[in-house]
Amino acid sequence: MSDSWFDRHRERLDSAVAAIASREFYSAFDESPSPRVYGEEAAPAGRAAFDAWLDGDFPLTAAGAEGTVATERSPYGFELGVRYPHVTDPDALLAAAAAGMRPWRDAGPDGRTAVCLEILDRLHARIFELANAVQHTSGQAFVMAFQAGGAHALDRALEAIAYAWVEMTRTPRTALWEKPGRGEPLRMEKTFTIVPRGVALVIGCNTFPTWNSWPGLFASLVTGNAVVVKPHPSAVLPLAITVQVCQEVLAEAGFDPRLVVLAAEERGQKLAATLARRAEVRIIDYTGGNAFGEWLEDQAHQAVVFTEKAGVNTVVIDSTSDFAGMCQNLAFSFSLYSGQMCTAPQNVFVPAGGIETDAGHKSVDEIAAGIGAALDRLLGDDARAVELLGGIVNTDIPARVERAAGRGRVLVPSREVRHPAYADATVRTPLLVGLTADDADTYTSECFGPVAYLIETADTIESLALFDHTVARHGAMTASVYSTSEEVVDDMREAALEVGVALSENLTGGVFVNQSAAFSDFHGTGANPAANASYTDGAYVASRFRVVQSRRHV
Repeated sequence: MSDSWFDRHRERLDSAVAAIASREFYSAFDESPSPRVYGEEAAPAGRAAFDAWLDGDFPLTAAGAEGTVATERSPYGFELGVRYPHVTDPDALLAAAAAGMRPWRDAGPDGRTAVCLEILDRLHARIFELANAVQHTSGQAFVMAFQAGGAHALDRALEAIAYAWVEMTRTPRTALWEKPGRGEPLRMEKTFTIVPRGVALVIGCNTFPTWNSWPGLFASLVTGNAVVVKPHPSAVLPLAITVQVCQEVLAEAGFDPRLVVLAAEERGQKLAATLARRAEVRIIDYTGGNAFGEWLEDQAHQAVVFTEKAGVNTVVIDSTSDFAGMCQNLAFSFSLYSGQMCTAPQNVFVPAGGIETDAGHKSVDEIAAGIGAALDRLLGDDARAVELLGGIVNTDIPARVERAAGRGRVLVPSREVRHPAYADATVRTPLLVGLTADDADTYTSECFGPVAYLIETADTIESLALFDHTVARHGAMTASVYSTSEEVVDDMREAALEVGVALSENLTGGVFVNQSAAFSDFHGTGANPAANASYTDGAYVASRFRVVQSRRHV
């Protein structure tokens, strides 16, 4: 069956491999939820499928589970009530996951790739169901959940599979080795086998349960490893659906479905920490806060650990040839999903004396007013605003916004927005706070949520120096610069290279610093403290397997 699946999906695989080489635009899964794309029945059927899970038992079994656990509440104000097998025995869970690895290893790169591509195809068939699950666990607005949690997450998973297939097939399966000598040459036949490292652990996050989990999940699975999926207690359903589809396809292909298992836990159980130190766990993928990410890097010595943590994403404003476009672009970036993104800009460095623009000289207050006016245009209508802001995912965030307002001069206040469809949702517009270069104790830490700082510096030289210093010490996933000076842009580009962060230059159109495109943009670099790996490059997949050879005389 896997042979027919490989043939069926070969064109998609070849297109993905070509795209990661060219870095040109490519997407295998349409990001528009329009009925013109997916048909009139897709959206209501997906919502009905999501609703059917509520207040019921999710049909998965898990070795090492006892009873069930239900931990999810929608940021839009209602309990999901979905009950999952509650894992209490890590020994049984890990033994079950590892049991089927030998046949999975022996399937070879093409066989495993075929199965993984079929899994993506079936996940795509459930994209509206997944979008609702992502919306009501992460707080993303529906369209964003459909795109980031569905189509774009599928693209990132395909990207990981494509990179892995390239790396696995770089070495031939067999080779005839001949060494010339006196008389007959020495001849040997050599066999090279892709051997997985062991059991992989994927530790999911609340904000992007699929987008951040699928690259590691599929990179590990396609390279021959079993995968334990440990979701965040607030965002289990999207990954439960994922595991269900994985098991379904694995079983149809004749493999042990427990090669991918769900490890749901009670809040505070600390199952991830328990599993991460097990000798059987040889790969860990983690997205989340710095404290646990650094703990994993320090403590899980037996495993290859891939982490994406927090940073202080930075914008340097020197000048601009499109003041309105700059303000609009920044306002959108601050607003998207209420800043609850690892790529959202936080620190905006600007000379205290103001900047030169196409609309004349602009003071710091005028820059703040321009951003504020752009926010008003974007978010002035509540019904439109909620589709960009989404819901606040963590109950700590509103208090964090209030504390941030007391750290400096409030330039643009945050306001509460009433959601027209979900009265109990918490929705906030971005807060813009004025600081100075001396307020490093505030701006050198991530303030997760709808908060941005406009930081006055002596001049652009100091802005660049502060960018270099803060990112080198605290990390960043993104950086941005606005300048009409080629010299300044070059200096910022060099600084970004030195501290290892992706740079966006003079964004004023429909591309935003907190968005990245699969197959073209690398998400994270692995070159600064915010992340030790990148979605997705060869290094992200190659250390998940080893090539083991055997040789014999011919």
